[in-house]
Amino acid sequence: VAAAHGGVEIATVALAWLAAQPTVVAPIASARTLEQLPPLLAVADLDLTASEIAALTEASA
Repeated sequence: VAAAHGGVEIATVALAWLAAQPTVVAPIASARTLEQLPPLLAVADLDLTASEIAALTEASA
């Protein structure tokens, strides 16, 4: 999924998937270094498709 979106960070995909879950109001993530911040902020620009969400949900089971 990350590769399909131009190679975004896996953490970005994971947070986007988590945000797409109906029982999650807001995923909580934190960065301890400045290098960790950009992938977290990129979640706002990442739109996962329904099939990507389904595939990630299946993979997480």
